[in-house]
Amino acid sequence: MRVGVLHPGAMGASVAASLLASGHDVGWCSAGRSDDSRSRAAELHEFPQLDDLVVWAEALISVCPPASALQQAHAVRACAFDGLYVDANAIAPATATAIARLMGAAYVDGGIIGPPAWQSGTTRMYLSGEHAATVAAWFEGAVLEVIAIPQEQGDEVAASALKMAYAAYSKGHSALLLAANALAHSSGVLDVLRSEWALSLPDMSRRSELTAQAISPKAWRFSGEMEQISAAFTDAGLSGEFHNGAADLYARLSKFKDQPPASLDSLLDVLVQSEKTRH
Repeated sequence: MRVGVLHPGAMGASVAASLLASGHDVGWCSAGRSDDSRSRAAELHEFPQLDDLVVWAEALISVCPPASALQQAHAVRACAFDGLYVDANAIAPATATAIARLMGAAYVDGGIIGPPAWQSGTTRMYLSGEHAATVAAWFEGAVLEVIAIPQEQGDEVAASALKMAYAAYSKGHSALLLAANALAHSSGVLDVLRSEWALSLPDMSRRSELTAQAISPKAWRFSGEMEQISAAFTDAGLSGEFHNGAADLYARLSKFKDQPPASLDSLLDVLVQSEKTRH
């Protein structure tokens, strides 16, 4: 297959690598992309504009920040693309449905769980819809494990629903842990909290530090994902307020984008200062 990946960020580059390893030709669009993207895409066919990539590709896989997913689909649709379109972004089922209506029968819903797929057993891409099994077969034997959800177990956008439910806890839990630390820091009781944790929850201080280091360079992307999760909760008749709060917390940490992992204390200073600035 000739497959275009939009775009070779940290996750998209690993998806492209799995496609290459499975024997496919993989392309990308370099318009507006960074030098880092160009470096990650060194082994891919480069196309200067989206129109050029669309003419070449038999299929496209969209892996971009959640807030850009619908806009990206509209851009592809404007190029009269008629191949399979796999949206593998962390988006609410309602957003996925909007993209499905835009793309028609060529749409495949996707959701990726895990880090960029450079090691076997770490990362899975779930797919749903009429062509899910077809796309999953493209990755046979690849580092990225691709799983087609049986249609009787979910509807066309089941993969997005699964991703929202999974990330609601995994990334929501991380936001809650950072928020608890920030509250204690703002109130002047962080050392006391850590002493209590040492007695009653002895792993919490270590987990807080590791969470800060893991989250800081990519928190900017999580804000949009939390907004999508909030929308998914609301559409399901549940409260979306918790994840709206998580979106706000991650947005405040956007200054750490693409920086080396930051310490917990650095994150807490930014979170507390952001709150003071707002008031």
